[in-house]
Amino acid sequence: MNFDLSEEQELVRRTVRDFAEKRVAPLAEELDCEARFPYELVAELGELGLMGLPVPEEYGGAGGDTVSYATAIEELTRIDSSVAITVAAHTSLGTMPILLFGNEEQKREWLPRLASGEGLAAFGLTEPDAGSDAGATRTRAELRGGAWVIDGSKIFITNAGTDISACVTITARTGTGVGSTEPAESGGGGSAGAGAGTAEISSLIVPNGTPGYEISPPMKKLGWHASDTRELSFRECAVPEGNLLGGRGRGFSQFMEILDGGRISVAAMGVGLAQGAYDLAASYAQERHQFGKPIASFQAVRFQLADMATEIEAGRQLVRRAAWLKDEGRPFALASAQAKLYTGLLSNRVVNAALQIHGGYGFMDEFAISRLYRDQKILEIGEGTNEVQRMVIARQLGL
Repeated sequence: MNFDLSEEQELVRRTVRDFAEKRVAPLAEELDCEARFPYELVAELGELGLMGLPVPEEYGGAGGDTVSYATAIEELTRIDSSVAITVAAHTSLGTMPILLFGNEEQKREWLPRLASGEGLAAFGLTEPDAGSDAGATRTRAELRGGAWVIDGSKIFITNAGTDISACVTITARTGTGVGSTEPAESGGGGSAGAGAGTAEISSLIVPNGTPGYEISPPMKKLGWHASDTRELSFRECAVPEGNLLGGRGRGFSQFMEILDGGRISVAAMGVGLAQGAYDLAASYAQERHQFGKPIASFQAVRFQLADMATEIEAGRQLVRRAAWLKDEGRPFALASAQAKLYTGLLSNRVVNAALQIHGGYGFMDEFAISRLYRDQKILEIGEGTNEVQRMVIARQLGL
């Protein structure tokens, strides 16, 4: 099957590429060096309708499909991963739980603000002791007098602590009951072990500013310097009973579905970063002269670039296939895991080869390839490690 873009999807691609090249590229190095959140770019992305691209128009979104959304994330990542993950985490992880599992009142309350980019949404799943084994969550919520009282912590959470952060959807143990016995493969590090067992896990919307909800200072990271990453803590944090998302005890299946969709966006980031690294290497190889001619004329370099271009296109088709399956309402968990695994490994190979082509200059922060190199590694960890993806793929294959 051909997964070429439709005319409308191609328009999205061109629009986002133009924005990324004209608005993001000139600021990317500065934002990275200063570890400064890109407020001005988020506002402009909101005006373009990209902060709510897959949200239906009735809730203030653009009503786009998953293929268009994945394409937009790819084009942003081609220039800068921090801006791309801000959009991806806000959309796939922060907004989607409310869109997919919220009741009408919750959707009307939250989605218009989130889709416009006026407010950012976050997703609190990973904990210090519950990474790949997300079913081992220790955060608890107890129903007392019409309110859920939350105690616990989350870590490595994107978009929770900015000046425009609106809410975080968290998973918490709300009791005991018949739960899944499957491993809860999630997005953090650590080892996948025992699953949810008999834990009753539910999802709750926690608005920013709720008493008892505390947000740490920004975490220092290897890459994604301009992305907001925090640890969250909840101490006797009470939210209304109506902030329960999608029914009590449904949190486990909800976050598994959210992760399946989120992997498409991270896979798109893998393709985008690889494409950006290739573009930098190809340009540099034609400008850099050694032994009296461009290094692109040497077979060793030309073959590397040829391999990069070939593998990038293969990864792009995997991502588009996963996105297309989701849009068609067909099972896509296997395809999204395969795309995420492949493009994570792909981006590693490509950015490493691209930096090698740059030689010593690639080791200097003045060259953008050094930023892409630092930003890449998390693509093999976040939204499920490479090892977790292999577990998911093997299970989907019946192994």
